Amino acid sequence: MVIAIVGASGAVGQELLAVLEQRQFPCSELRLFGSERSAGRTYTFRGRELTVQLLQHDDAFKGVDIAFVSAGASASRTYAEDITRFGTIMIDNSSAFRMEEDVPLVVPEVNAADALVRPRNIIANPNCTTIQMVVALQAIERLTHIKRVHVATYQAASGAGAQAMKELENQYRQIVAGETPTVEKFAYQLAYNLIPHIDVFTENGYTKEELKMYHETRKIMHSDIRVSATCVRVPSLRAHSESVWIETERPVSVAEAQAAFAAAPGCVLMDEPEKKIYPMPLFLSGSDEVFVGRVRKDLTDENGLSFWCVSDQIRKGAALNAVQIAEYLVKTATLTE
Repeated sequence: MVIAIVGASGAVGQELLAVLEQRQFPCSELRLFGSERSAGRTYTFRGRELTVQLLQHDDAFKGVDIAFVSAGASASRTYAEDITRFGTIMIDNSSAFRMEEDVPLVVPEVNAADALVRPRNIIANPNCTTIQMVVALQAIERLTHIKRVHVATYQAASGAGAQAMKELENQYRQIVAGETPTVEKFAYQLAYNLIPHIDVFTENGYTKEELKMYHETRKIMHSDIRVSATCVRVPSLRAHSESVWIETERPVSVAEAQAAFAAAPGCVLMDEPEKKIYPMPLFLSGSDEVFVGRVRKDLTDENGLSFWCVSDQIRKGAALNAVQIAEYLVKTATLTE
């Protein structure tokens, strides 16, 4: 099998290289693509040095079975036809195609089979905040239908890319040195701060990031679930956190919810508050799972339940989810159909 990574030099592209190697994904050849800025760079994969090719309108994807694309929505739209016209399956990590009816939006723990119906040979990888939330929500949805969700996200610098992570680290260094911190990737200084603003604001006062959580959750879960989100950038380096409140059709006890989270694919229960055991991004960066803790009944609604979850945005929130989609395709032998 021949695999490609588009956007190989970015944070997600680099994580894709690591995940493919760590999970021993079956491929005989890996091709790397990038912009003019990254073309010519070299990276090592399974002991071999690979050179990043310039992404352009040509037939470079002929013979490629799966292309992982993480170069931004504009590049995805611009080069989708070049990538897919020879039969390549494009697993796209941008927002370009997520809400298009003929493009499946997939989180394997929730709706893997949706990946089998792909009229345009494109499969969309959801937004990072949506991915980790629906993995946790699906555990409860198996018990009883979830009617409503209120969620506040605490999103690390990693969500804005590799340069944003460097900017946060640099801001702390500059502040300690008595210098004025450099602000380029965020609306304001992120170090020692919280910014309740991710993506652009829309007419209804919600940002696009917040609306993604509403629309994507409904599409992935095939549900009438209603989601209201507030997305906040926080000065942690990597791994996103979410405080989630749900309303279910029937009451769910804490013990029942904990058992569901513990048994759910892709979930790890970390919920022993008396021992100060709960998920935190500092200790869970680099992990593959969605970690759930602080499970408790709502004090004002007997059908209400609250929990806290943490997951690595670059892994499960992006690269790992994409590779898991590809693994599902290989397992179901759909590449040759």
